[in-house]
Amino acid sequence: MYKALYRKYRPLNFDNVYGQDVIVKTLRNSIINNSYSHAYIFFGPRGTGKTSISKIFARSVNCLNPINGNSCGECKNCKNSYEKECVDIIEIDAASNNGVDEIRELKNKISLVPTELKYKVYIIDEVHMLSIGAFNALLKTIEEPPEHVIFILATTDPQKIPETIISRCQTFSFKRISGDKIVTNLKNICEEEKIDIENNVLEEIAFASDGGMRDALSILDQLHSYCDTKITLKEYADVNGSLTNEELNAFINNIMHAQYAEVLNSIKKYNDSGKNIIIIMEKMIRYLRNQIVEFYLDSKNINFEISEVQNLILLVNEKMIDIKKSSNPNIYVEMLLLEFMNNFKMNSKQINSKSQGNDTPNSLKIHSLDKTVENSVNLIEKSEKETENFHKMEKETAKDLEMQKEIEIIKTETELEKLDKDAKKNMRHIKNLDEIIEIRVNNTLAKANKQILMNEISALDIFNDYTFDQEIGYVACAILDGKLRAASEENLIMSYEFDSIVDQNLDNLEDINNIYNKITNSNKKLAIISDAKWDEVKKKYIEDLKNKVELKIIPEPEEVFIEEENNDIINTNAIELFGDIVEVK
Repeated sequence: MYKALYRKYRPLNFDNVYGQDVIVKTLRNSIINNSYSHAYIFFGPRGTGKTSISKIFARSVNCLNPINGNSCGECKNCKNSYEKECVDIIEIDAASNNGVDEIRELKNKISLVPTELKYKVYIIDEVHMLSIGAFNALLKTIEEPPEHVIFILATTDPQKIPETIISRCQTFSFKRISGDKIVTNLKNICEEEKIDIENNVLEEIAFASDGGMRDALSILDQLHSYCDTKITLKEYADVNGSLTNEELNAFINNIMHAQYAEVLNSIKKYNDSGKNIIIIMEKMIRYLRNQIVEFYLDSKNINFEISEVQNLILLVNEKMIDIKKSSNPNIYVEMLLLEFMNNFKMNSKQINSKSQGNDTPNSLKIHSLDKTVENSVNLIEKSEKETENFHKMEKETAKDLEMQKEIEIIKTETELEKLDKDAKKNMRHIKNLDEIIEIRVNNTLAKANKQILMNEISALDIFNDYTFDQEIGYVACAILDGKLRAASEENLIMSYEFDSIVDQNLDNLEDINNIYNKITNSNKKLAIISDAKWDEVKKKYIEDLKNKVELKIIPEPEEVFIEEENNDIINTNAIELFGDIVEVK
C-alpha cells in the first residue's frame, strides 16, 4: 500500500528534525541529564513538528541506552515503543475526546503502572479543544501526576488553554520552518524518490506551505501524482490554482497600464479555469516585493515606476483579509484593481530604474510627466488625493540646521520691523487683485509639476513649530489650514473651504506669501482661492485639455493701489470741534 510522503518521511529521531533547533537541543539535554519535566506544552503552526517531536521524545525517555539524547533503536523498550500497539505511549485526540467523562476515564487509568516501558507518555493533540470542565478535571492530575507519567499537550491555539494549566507545564514555541530548510529537505526527498522537479517549483512549494513541512510534503506528493515527467512551474500552477511567472507578469503589465478590459477578462478566465484568485493575489504581492528588493539591493532594473509598484503592493496586502473573508473574492479583487487603476495609476509611462547603468536607487531622477490629456487629468486627480494623505501624516520633528537658522532670522528685530511695515499694505486695497490671482492660477496650471507639489506639501510640516509664535503664529495657522492644490516653479495655488476665510487671508496675502517663502526658503507667488473656485478651475482645465487648448503663461501685471483716506474718526472729529487748541498725540 502506498504511503504518503509526509508519513513516510516523518522524522524518527532528533537528528532528522528540521527548523526547531532550540527545542531539539533543550529536549536532548534534558534526556542526557535525566532532568525532564512531568508535563510539556508544544504550541505552534500546523505541520511544524509538534506531534513528531512528541513521539521522538516519548521513545527517547523510555530508551534504556539513549545516544546523545536519541533513542538507540536496539533495546527492547525502543522496539516496543516503535510498534503501533505500544500501550504505554498513548495518543489522544482532544477534538473528539473533549468531555469531562473522557478525562475522568484517563485519570483512572493513569494510576496503572507502565506495561512495557519506564514511563507512560500521554500525548494529547489539539488540547485547546477540551471543555472548561475537562481542563478542570485534568488540572490536579497535571499538577501532581504519578512518577511514571509524562504529559505532552500539543496545540495550534495556546490562547485557549487556561493559565492554570500553562503554569504547570514547560512550554515550547514551535516556529515556522524557513523556506531554505524546507527546500533542502524537499531536494533530499526528491533524490530519494527519484522525482524530477525544477528548483523554482520547490521554492514555490516552500512559500505555499507557509512554514509547515507537512503541507510542503503533501503538495509535493500531489504534484508527483499529477505529473508523469519533469515537474515544472506550469504543472505546479495547474495543481495549485496559481499562475506561472509569465502569466503573472502579463497580468501585472495590464494592471500597470490600466488595461481595464484585459484585467477583467483575465480574472474571469482564471475563475473559469479553476484558478484561486486568493493564491494569485498572494503570489503577485510576493513577486512585486521581490522585484523591489532586487531593485534596492542589487540595482536591478524594474519595469514600472517604483511608487506605483509600492502603491499596488500596499493596497492589495491591506485588503487580503477582506478578500479572504469575501463571499465572492473574484468580484472583490475586480473592484480593488479597478480602484487602483482609477485612483492610484498616475501615468502609463514605464521608467528604467537606472540611467545609463550607473544610477543607484538613491540617485533616481524625477521623470517629467507626459503632456497628454489623460496624464494631465490623472495628475490633477492624483495630486488631490495625495494632498489629503499628506495633510494627515505625522509631523516630522527633525529639521535641517541651516533651515532653522533661516527661520530664526525672521524673528530678529530687523525682520519683524519689516514685516510690520509690509503688513500695513492692505492687499484688499490693490485695485487689480482679482486679476492678479486669476493670472497666478493660470500660470500655476500651465506649468504644474506633481513632484514640486509633493515637495511643497512635505515642507508644510515645519509650520507646526510656529503656530504658537507671538509674531507669525497667525500666518502659520493660516497656511496649515489651507490645501495646496497645484504648484509650479514660480507659483502655488492654495484653497480654503469658506469664502470668508479666503477674504481674510487675501487681506494678509503679502504677509502670508513673504513668511511662506522665508520659512520654506523658496520664492513663489501664492494664489488663494476657495474650494468651490478650485473645482471650477479644475473642471475648466480638464475640458481645455480634452479640447487640446494649451494654457499659456500670462505676464503678471504690476499692483495698482487705491489711495487710502484718513479714517481716524477720533482725531478728525476732535480737531473739527476744538480747532488748534487741541494737541493730538
